[in-house]
Amino acid sequence: MIKCDIISLENKKVGQIELSSEVFGLPVRRDILTRVVNWQLAKRRAGTHKTRGISDISGTTRKPWKQKGTGRARQGSLRSPQFRGGAVIFGPVVRDHGYSLQKKVRRLGLMTALSSKLAEGKLFIIDSLEQNSSKTQDAVKNLEKLGVTKALFVDGIEVNKNFALATRNIPYIDVLPQQGLNVYDILRCETLILTKAAVESIEQRLK
Repeated sequence: MIKCDIISLENKKVGQIELSSEVFGLPVRRDILTRVVNWQLAKRRAGTHKTRGISDISGTTRKPWKQKGTGRARQGSLRSPQFRGGAVIFGPVVRDHGYSLQKKVRRLGLMTALSSKLAEGKLFIIDSLEQNSSKTQDAVKNLEKLGVTKALFVDGIEVNKNFALATRNIPYIDVLPQQGLNVYDILRCETLILTKAAVESIEQRLK
């Protein structure tokens, strides 16, 4: 077990929590992190790029000129790529860039990302994200007390509504429920802040 302080939104120590070393104490595997991030980014690609093949070009199917005797190279169609307005050969087509990645690799990647943040001293545990109002200025004051400018907040099953509304216009501050936690967002953020509810859900999910 790894002991970690619990703080409040006002950056006051309110207790301690024991983090599972099976989830938060793994060695950093850059190869695993790379595989999971590449898999995530490949899934996000739209894959809507497309060029027109010869079957997509409108025009005649007539042979431009006879095969022999003209002194010119033989041609079969004016829609061929060597003619202006013709097709593109081996161009991109609409497709899905995603591919499968083993569940155990995805799970290991998430645990490795969490462990790397804790090892860097950039993972904090907060008691809750409860905020009395949904005003952005209140959230800004709390972030100043915490000393964070670029952070990912992870709550339990549901994100606190007031906190989510108060931070949605603040740049570089992201809020996710625990089921939305992913390797790419963990590595992209400067500071990772988990609620106690998020820690319980994450450990239950990954153990």
